[in-house]
Amino acid sequence: MKLIIRQVEVPLEYGKTDIIAGLVKKLRCRSEDIKSHEVFRRSLDARPRRPAPVFILQIEAEVSDQIKKNLPHTRDIEILKQIPVEEKVPQFIIPEHRPVVVGAGPAGLMAAYHLAMLGLKPIVIERGAKAEDRREVVDEFWRSGRFMQENNALYGEGGAGLFSDGKLTARSKDRPRIKLFFETLIQCGAPPEITIDSEPHLGSDVLLEIVPKLRQIIEKRGGEFRFKMRLEHILFDGNRVNSVVASGEKFKTRHVILATGHSARDIYQLLAEAGVAMEAKPFAVGVRLEVPQQQIDRSQYGEFAGHPHLKAANFKLTRKPENGARACYSFCMCPGGLVIACASEPGMLTTNGMSYSARSGHWGNAAFIVPINPEDFADSAAPHTVLAGLKMQQQIETAAFNAGGGSFMVPAARLSDFLNDRISRDLPGNRSCRMSRPGDFKGILPDYVMQTLKSAIPPMLRELNKVNADDALVYAAETRSSSPVRVLRDENGCSASHQGLYPAGEGAGYAGGIVSSAVDGLRAAEMLVESLEKP
Repeated sequence: MKLIIRQVEVPLEYGKTDIIAGLVKKLRCRSEDIKSHEVFRRSLDARPRRPAPVFILQIEAEVSDQIKKNLPHTRDIEILKQIPVEEKVPQFIIPEHRPVVVGAGPAGLMAAYHLAMLGLKPIVIERGAKAEDRREVVDEFWRSGRFMQENNALYGEGGAGLFSDGKLTARSKDRPRIKLFFETLIQCGAPPEITIDSEPHLGSDVLLEIVPKLRQIIEKRGGEFRFKMRLEHILFDGNRVNSVVASGEKFKTRHVILATGHSARDIYQLLAEAGVAMEAKPFAVGVRLEVPQQQIDRSQYGEFAGHPHLKAANFKLTRKPENGARACYSFCMCPGGLVIACASEPGMLTTNGMSYSARSGHWGNAAFIVPINPEDFADSAAPHTVLAGLKMQQQIETAAFNAGGGSFMVPAARLSDFLNDRISRDLPGNRSCRMSRPGDFKGILPDYVMQTLKSAIPPMLRELNKVNADDALVYAAETRSSSPVRVLRDENGCSASHQGLYPAGEGAGYAGGIVSSAVDGLRAAEMLVESLEKP
């Protein structure tokens, strides 16, 4: 008999005997009744009410049938029904022209992977460079501010997520596709623990090793990558994809997976001019805030901060609307990480957070952002009203660029100065973002965003009772948490207005993060294959 057992407590330094002891206690059985077990989920419980932090496990176990009648009646124990899974092998007609995937971020890579594994030999067009060629360019940008418009922290193989924390958390409940994605990452060198940790992450250093290996798998299966090629046109016969043009080269195709990410603003303009159905959607803007990581660890772990089995702590904070202020929430928290400057257009600047796999930096950072609704930018002047949110993002990023002195230096301030509308006299010498300088935050963000941040951040930080707000720094501006545009799809995953076009990932407005983007890319590829299936 197989069971799913939840809420099994084990110590930080747990081993097999601790797992067995936890199962025996939960099932009220003997150790010999447990034939086998496998941990499939692990989370940390470090709440102050506990004398010491513990891991909480979810386990699949095979046990003796004799204990069935004595099982405790609790939702933590579930008898696993054995349902035979019938693998459906798609039967499809190979199209005359190869499918094209535009964009080599998580969505594009996993879409290409699925197509390649089925023998469809996709062509992947990516405006930036290979992952291994991006590192030097991005490092140089962070050193000197030398900007390359088609190869930067936001464009190139691996997408914007290549220079981030490499978080693998997701709200998606699509377990089969998440499992496939994780198994693919492990095949490319990711640690196996990502399949069980409740908040797995890789780090940019590990991602830089994984992404090229994934590309190599796709190439071995007949896929082709064309780097440093920018999509210029999608050509249609009526409302059906006919071909694409990238950097002057024409690719005949009837199937395009568009996975260009939320920073490729020119693609939205291209789609609008072609009459592709889109709509404005909510997004959020704010600042990136950092505090010493040791303070975060003490706030979350108490006296156990620094324990060798505890990783750098993170946090998630929210604030409801009150007293005229909007909601505010933390986003993309990077323990032991860095605040980084990012840009995809000259004269504009945004921020992000990143970390390496060890998460061993002095600072922890997170975005503190405020929701923006379509009615907030409905009156903005834009060639197409659906793109008015992009216009608002660009205005904020232009203001941030100017406030930093016009050389891609990030405007920064001590939190106390930010709250009191002062320009900081100086910044800590050990701040994580060296490409920063004291700047005037007035005029960067809308007044209602600034007022919300100034109202919400102090009480939010007080929830982390060991964090000293006087040690916090803020950087402006965080603008790319999600796309302000959604490319509409029908029930078959295809564009609602143009056949053969499959919008996918963050840029299409259907994902938010590495995992959800990868899952959406897989789903788009599956939908494409279904359109090829024999009747």
